[in-house]
Amino acid sequence: MPETGERAGPIVEEGFTRALAARLAALAYEDLPAEVVATVKLFVLDTLGVLGGGANAPGIPELIRRLAGWERGGPATVLVGKARMSPPSAALANAASAHALDFDDQHDPARVHSYCVVLPAALATAEASGGASGRTLLLALAVSAELHARLGLACYNSIGKGWMPTALMGTLAAAVAAGRVLGLDAGRLTHAVGIAYSQAAGNAQSRDDAALSKRLAPGYAARAGVLAAHLAADGLTGPHRVLEGEAGLFRLFERGEVRPEVLTEGLGREWRLREFSMKPYPCCRCSHTVIDLGLELRAEGIGPDSLERAEVYMSRVNHEAVRGPYRPEAASVVHAQFNAAYALARALGDGRVDLASFAPASLADERIAALARRIDVRIDPAIPETATEPARVVVHLKDGRRIERRRTTMRGSPAAPMSGAEARAKFASCLRHGLKAPESAIERLAETVLRLERLADARDLVSAFPDTAA
Repeated sequence: MPETGERAGPIVEEGFTRALAARLAALAYEDLPAEVVATVKLFVLDTLGVLGGGANAPGIPELIRRLAGWERGGPATVLVGKARMSPPSAALANAASAHALDFDDQHDPARVHSYCVVLPAALATAEASGGASGRTLLLALAVSAELHARLGLACYNSIGKGWMPTALMGTLAAAVAAGRVLGLDAGRLTHAVGIAYSQAAGNAQSRDDAALSKRLAPGYAARAGVLAAHLAADGLTGPHRVLEGEAGLFRLFERGEVRPEVLTEGLGREWRLREFSMKPYPCCRCSHTVIDLGLELRAEGIGPDSLERAEVYMSRVNHEAVRGPYRPEAASVVHAQFNAAYALARALGDGRVDLASFAPASLADERIAALARRIDVRIDPAIPETATEPARVVVHLKDGRRIERRRTTMRGSPAAPMSGAEARAKFASCLRHGLKAPESAIERLAETVLRLERLADARDLVSAFPDTAA
């Protein structure tokens, strides 16, 4: 597939977007295997946990106050604080909070965080529509997360071009999530995707500049998708050649560098959403293998006192996300979340990487900053450019020894999944961290999620969410 997007012929045939929307609109709850339902529920649990955990993350209280100041009441709920707003604004706030800790899911090969986008979009729409069943919500989430993963896989180097596929492709996924809750037919779902595409954006400059606007990107996608689906339901039309058009996603954003067959092969039979990872560490996934290696070395007795210097080697795309020296003077949580030297220093220095590692008060820890200054992050030409998981760490010790460790899998991935107990522990710790939620409230929300397919009204998730914000 040419990378320059030359226009010698169509990338896919006319009608590709319409046909894809028709297949997404035709899927029913009965088409979901039991394993898919269980997977979706697990990631709903995880997402609600990290959403509550982000309640006081920098930028989130400010965002919610601003939106609440503009909107007095509405048919949807901002979960943190329980303010009532319009569905697009509620989706924006909830999605931003779910992404703020950088602790939310990721499809590693596709490089998309999905549930922080599609769950807020579907939930806000369910509230505004007067309530939808738990099965309707589960179906909407499964179909939209599947689309998001497949878009990321089809557009396999989107992040290498400077896009954030969570936001760019999440806009389309959010429209499908909201559209399926509303029961849009194939034609109106096509229009919803088209109206969403007309709002699509998602460049990586906020990440590169360590700006708080980075955590708003999933919110923009969720907001756009909710608005698009409701406008399509009202009869507004959108472009129908979203993927294949001359100014469509494949040519304009991806420059022709796509594998479109990934979007349709086995759709409805083979579920790529089963490949999502749950994050064990609250920072960019590009650093997670490095953290795993650092914790292994720390368990072997290698720490700040024994380390002379270290090198981290990773793929080119990973390197672009988490490269560079750690700058404690920046006092930026986003910078720390996207810095592999800081991540490795925390692993070697503390023997753990958790929410406290990225608390604002921890960022200027001179002990960790000094250790990070001895760590150099480099590209490994032997690792495929777009690979997410492989990494290696070389440490040079003060006693003259050189030790090298490498891994090709990350914790939390399908190859090394977190256990059910670990997922529940993460969920509970996030709700305690952000909301100071009591154990009874944590258990109530968990039990509501785990019986989601039996809920007559998905709004029970909203009422079960703790409202004891700190």
